[in-house]
Amino acid sequence: MFTFSQPAPGVLEFLRKRRSHPSITMSEPGPDEDQVRDLLTIAARVPDHGKLAPWRFILFRTAQGEEVGRRLAAILEERQGPLDDDQRQKELTRFTRAPLVIGVVSMAALHPKIPVWEQQLSAGAVCMNLVTAASAAGFASQWLTEWYSFDKEAAQFLGARDDEQFAGFVHVGTPTQAPVERPRPNLADLVSEWSEDT
Repeated sequence: MFTFSQPAPGVLEFLRKRRSHPSITMSEPGPDEDQVRDLLTIAARVPDHGKLAPWRFILFRTAQGEEVGRRLAAILEERQGPLDDDQRQKELTRFTRAPLVIGVVSMAALHPKIPVWEQQLSAGAVCMNLVTAASAAGFASQWLTEWYSFDKEAAQFLGARDDEQFAGFVHVGTPTQAPVERPRPNLADLVSEWSEDT
């Protein structure tokens, strides 16, 4: 027999306080294999017009992070010229800061009924679900894009196919410090009531 959902004040309170952690403040341990599977299962429970599942996941482990960093640094040097020490170190450690980085790949494509924009929004919803699920499981999490999401050579090196792009990379690990709250938008500046004159 169908029953209506009951209020979940604990969930609402969690969502009111959810905060991303900078990836540079994360440490081991990351989620184990069962936890990863659970996080990805939750991440995939998003609005998905047409049931297309227009997204997929690529997992990056710490052990692979140094190799990824070296290649990203090389690509960036091809684009911008020699990197200074700080920039080189930044690139080399992109995928070693958190014990797990989950790339969310948007597979949005032309469809006779489902606009590409809706498919891309679904991939964004996957990223947000993943960040929220990781936080609810007690991990630190941060959703990043960065230049390599939009650079074709770098994105292909990271696993995107010709017709795909990264919606983002979700870094997951153990927090080493409390997250810092940041200013939030004033709802009065963002909300209006519809009228024909709007």
